Amino acid sequence: MSTSDRVRAVLFDIDGTLVDSNYLHVDAWQRALAEQDVHADAWRIHRAIGQDASRLVASLAGERDDAWVERAKESHSAHYRELAERLRAFDGTAPLLRAVSARGIRIVLATSAPGDELELLLATLADAREAVHATTSAEDVDRAKPDPALIAVALERAGAAPSEAVFVGDSTWDMIAAGRAGLAAFGLRSGGVSDAELTDAGAQAVYDDPADLERHLGDVVEP
Repeated sequence: MSTSDRVRAVLFDIDGTLVDSNYLHVDAWQRALAEQDVHADAWRIHRAIGQDASRLVASLAGERDDAWVERAKESHSAHYRELAERLRAFDGTAPLLRAVSARGIRIVLATSAPGDELELLLATLADAREAVHATTSAEDVDRAKPDPALIAVALERAGAAPSEAVFVGDSTWDMIAAGRAGLAAFGLRSGGVSDAELTDAGAQAVYDDPADLERHLGDVVEP
């Protein structure tokens, strides 16, 4: 980002970034795959979380036909809905979103979650929904992160060029996608990924969680 550019939009991933959901996804995927006789270790699933679901399945179960992959996805969604009562926004998420919005910066929640999962996530953000300008979902793109297509949609909804926006996420896939889209990216440890991995994938800086990011907000949105 050029020092002359003003940040007009912040694009946020949701899972593992604003909402404590990554380990629920791990549980749901582990159960879904086991139902199809693929017994994946939880740590391997965790490392795959955050990327396109088809890529995730392939990385854990190898190449499968489309019907097999769809069954796995549907089973994951069903198990995830069963766990949804445990979803919660990270402490500091609502104050962070309100602080960004108060600066006149548009917030787009850039996720590839299916529509029903997005609604579950948004319910945890009820205290700050008024701060959110727009969202994305799985229905907006054919391929999710690390493909940059989702970020392009989010930028369009923000009305911002890549040089006028920053991306905040918790996974290496987030950082890679942001870099491919030409955005400065910042990582959060809240998703369970190490500083080194996030930095190597393109993060300009790494913070603990939404509360920590709010404390350093000026470093992110003031070039």
